Amino acid sequence: MKKISKVPFKGTPEQEKEMKDWLCENGNKPGAALPALQKAQEIYGYLPIEVQRMVAEGVNRPLEEIYGISTFYAQFSLSPKGNYKISVCLGTACYVKGSGKILEKLEQKLGIKNGECTQDGMFSLDASRCIGACGLAPVFTVNDEVYGRIKEDGNEIDEILAKYRG
Repeated sequence: MKKISKVPFKGTPEQEKEMKDWLCENGNKPGAALPALQKAQEIYGYLPIEVQRMVAEGVNRPLEEIYGISTFYAQFSLSPKGNYKISVCLGTACYVKGSGKILEKLEQKLGIKNGECTQDGMFSLDASRCIGACGLAPVFTVNDEVYGRIKEDGNEIDEILAKYRG
């Protein structure tokens, strides 16, 4: 089940204009709901209820249908992503080497759960499938940077987070 964000929505007038312009041009086309949600996620980075309402009105579909599409497809997120997107690999090699404990430690240190974003928008945390760095297990990424052979009981996690809090 996808988590709904507790972070207040902060869309800009420019984002709203871009979305509404797209909906005016494309909203009446058959099957516009999915492309509209893709465009909305491209513009806003996620699909808060406020954006889902705008899409529902723009494609003349019930909000429940738009919510159903938003929660069905893995490509959509109902929570914002942080400036620094942390992804913990839970693939087999990483998991047997302790990545589950690393995910728990990151949840504790960031004060958020898997799938959430910190209130300040700095970090988001997600579990992921294998990222293909099994030789470095356990690993997590921050944006595109890979951190491997992480020990959950060491200072590495604190040092990595401090680098980004800078």
